[in-house]
Amino acid sequence: MITADNILQKSDYKKVREERYASFDSGKGKEFEEGKLSLEDLRNYAAENGEPATISGKQEYLENLINDYI
Repeated sequence: MITADNILQKSDYKKVREERYASFDSGKGKEFEEGKLSLEDLRNYAAENGEPATISGKQEYLENLINDYI
């Protein structure tokens, strides 16, 4: 528990997590999160508007960050 608290309080984990899921804070991502759109709706949106830009989720960075505190 101390390790988890240190990660949350002393690292940039929260910032990286917020950036990683920022697409759910507005637009279609928010509508999906609120249950207003289905996966099929999102597929249709992507088919009409093109695939969104691929952005790194920084998985390896987050794993290393957590390992630094263990």
